[in-house]
Amino acid sequence: MNVEIDRKNIQILSIIGVIFGFSGAAALLYQIIWQRLLFLVFGVDLESVTIIVTVFMLGLGLGGLTGGFVADGLRRYCIHLFLGCEFFIGLFGVCSKWLIDQLSFTDGLFSLFTHAFLMLLIPTYLMGATLPLLSVALIQKGVVVAEAVGRLYYFNTLGAALACFVAGFFIFNYIGLEEVLWLAAVINFSIVLLGTALRVKWL
Repeated sequence: MNVEIDRKNIQILSIIGVIFGFSGAAALLYQIIWQRLLFLVFGVDLESVTIIVTVFMLGLGLGGLTGGFVADGLRRYCIHLFLGCEFFIGLFGVCSKWLIDQLSFTDGLFSLFTHAFLMLLIPTYLMGATLPLLSVALIQKGVVVAEAVGRLYYFNTLGAALACFVAGFFIFNYIGLEEVLWLAAVINFSIVLLGTALRVKWL
C-alpha cells in the first residue's frame, strides 16, 4: 500500500514539476520581453535594467513570503490559488505591452520609474507566490516537504534556464516581442487548463 502511494506521489510530483517548469519558462520570457519593452521607454540604460531586475527580485521575494502564509492558512485551496495566479499572470502578460506603452516621460523620470516598478510588481508578486502554494498543495497529498519544494524549485529553475537558451538562440531570431509575449501567456493559460484537469484527477 505504501509502495503504491509512493509511486503515485512520484508520478504526481514529476508531472506537476514539468508543468511548473513551463511556468518558470514563461516567467523568464516575460523578464526578457519586459526589459526590452522598457528599453523603448527609458532607452538601453541603467534605469530599465534596474527596474526589471529589482522588481523581479522584490516581487518573487514578497510573493514567496506572503504566499507561504496564505498557503498555510488556506491549505485546501492552494491548488485553486496557484491556478488563479497563473491565470492572472497570463492575463497581465497579454495586456503588458499596452500598459508599458502608456508610460511616458511627461511626469518626470521618478514618476515614470515608480509607475513602471509598481506595475510590474503585480505579476512578479504572483510568480513568487506560486512555489509555496503549489508545494503545500502537493504536501497535502502526502508528498514529503523537502522533496516537494526541492523538486518544484529544480524544475522551475530548469525551465527558466532552458527558456533563456531557446529565446536567445532561436525564438527571438524568428518572431517579435509581441508574439513571444503571447507565447508566454499561452503557456500560463495552458498550465491553468492542465492544472484543472490534474486537480480533478489527483489534487
